[in-house]
Amino acid sequence: MKNSYDVIVIGGGPAGCMAAGLVAESGLSTLLLERESVPRFHIGESLMPECYWPLQRLGMIDRMNASKFTRKKSVQFVGASGKESAPFYFTQHDPRESSTTWQVERAEFDRMLFERAGELGAECHDRTRVLDVLLDENQAARGVKVRTTEGQTLEIDARVIMDGSGLQALIANKLSLREDMPNLQKAAIWAYYKNAKRDDGDNAGATIVMHTLEKDSWFWFIPLSDDVTSIGCVGDSDYMVKTGLDSEARYNLELSRCPGLASRLEDAERVSKIHVAKEYSYSTRQHSGQGWVLIGDAFGFIDPLYSSGVYFALVMGERAADAVIEGFRKNDLSAQQLGNWCENFKSGSQLIKKLVEAFYTKEFSFGGFIRDNPQFGGNLTDLLIGRIFYDGAEKIFDQMDPAIEEAQQASPMQ
Repeated sequence: MKNSYDVIVIGGGPAGCMAAGLVAESGLSTLLLERESVPRFHIGESLMPECYWPLQRLGMIDRMNASKFTRKKSVQFVGASGKESAPFYFTQHDPRESSTTWQVERAEFDRMLFERAGELGAECHDRTRVLDVLLDENQAARGVKVRTTEGQTLEIDARVIMDGSGLQALIANKLSLREDMPNLQKAAIWAYYKNAKRDDGDNAGATIVMHTLEKDSWFWFIPLSDDVTSIGCVGDSDYMVKTGLDSEARYNLELSRCPGLASRLEDAERVSKIHVAKEYSYSTRQHSGQGWVLIGDAFGFIDPLYSSGVYFALVMGERAADAVIEGFRKNDLSAQQLGNWCENFKSGSQLIKKLVEAFYTKEFSFGGFIRDNPQFGGNLTDLLIGRIFYDGAEKIFDQMDPAIEEAQQASPMQ
């Protein structure tokens, strides 16, 4: 490693690789640092169809199509009784190639992105831990302190730091910018299975979202390659991990309470340990500063429900990269310049947050809402595929917000 770069990108996930690849391609000297050994395990395996466009810009579509990743053409929802909705087939909404997406093993997917960033000119180092982001007295970034693979501690200068450090959130924690989402304090417990039963045809690769009895939790069902399926349970953190049951017992109890999974797991075998993540939903109150910008989960994370995490990471990496490239061209690396994309991004991502909150409202039924308001079917599918950055994407909530309020008022639990 040199002792100075134009841009240092922290984190070798989708946001960091996207950002590093694009800024390096523009001619800026770029250092990409990942603390783990690449490839490394990560959750977040289901891609929204709109991932197609940032992946296309990065030159990844042919590689994705040549991969063994499961093709995802639909999503489906299963109620607490086990009743299945009709699948949402993306191509019925948009017949273009972009409507077929992927269920990915993140170790392999992130490795492909990491290598692509290197091909585009970024200097990429894994097993290199960023110990600190160095700020001056005005909280302007000036570099990082790292521990190398060989155990050396170095300080490296940079004019811009792009923080894609994930839930470690180096800058946000250093500057106390993190704000938890009190109504989304969830926990996830998941494992991997062989031979779980999948549907036939175009729904074989579907992400399936299944409620448990009483809607106390929900399961994801994500078909991966080699007949492995990711099956995870999400619920309130207090319910999932703070009730006296260990994670294994809680997971097995919720499995027994999920009618939609019973037939799918009749011949299945669990092939992994139990994994747990908790209280991961948060936002940040400031997203950029002089010489620094937050991207990916370091910017914030909503919820795994609609598989928006990787898509948001790619979009943030792309938009932040464009802001950085323009900033160097204009010799303006201010907070305003590096974060000029943030408000538009937040406006779009808020629609997914509202959709998540609607799902967690026990009294509300999406199926009933669409039956009563069929004119919003296309709008809802737009949100499910990630098409959220256009005027009018929010229109569904003009009717959904009062419908949720009416359902809550009519509920005998009130």
